Amino acid sequence: MDSRKLASLGSLVLGVMLVLGSVGTWVMVSTTLSDQRITTPDDAVCLPDRSVSGPFTAYCQASTIDRNVLRITDGQTYAELPQDDERRGTAQNASFLQASLFTSVLAFGVAAMALALGVLFILIGLGIRDVKQRLDEVQSTSSS
Repeated sequence: MDSRKLASLGSLVLGVMLVLGSVGTWVMVSTTLSDQRITTPDDAVCLPDRSVSGPFTAYCQASTIDRNVLRITDGQTYAELPQDDERRGTAQNASFLQASLFTSVLAFGVAAMALALGVLFILIGLGIRDVKQRLDEVQSTSSS
């Protein structure tokens, strides 16, 4: 098999795999968030009264949790609170929730990046194939 044809095929296969993986990841994360039935509150930092199922609503919910827990703890984080402070458990739970939501935001970002790379690899594969066909046409014309 010609190396250009192999490069084209490899790029196309990699591109399709990246696109399918990114779409699968986006759907899985979105579905998992939706299944939790989280809604941003009326006083959310952004996007109030929305179902948390995408990167923007997840970010807004995490930011709202941060704002609210800092209000409760007088601006102190979990690590800054004394060990015997009764608000420490609330701050800890808030930290866990924020981390989970920010992880989903990161997963959406990685999925979007994989989609872009997949499309790029598909375009590269098609470009290599097109160049190979044109080179073959030029070679057959010049040899006749």
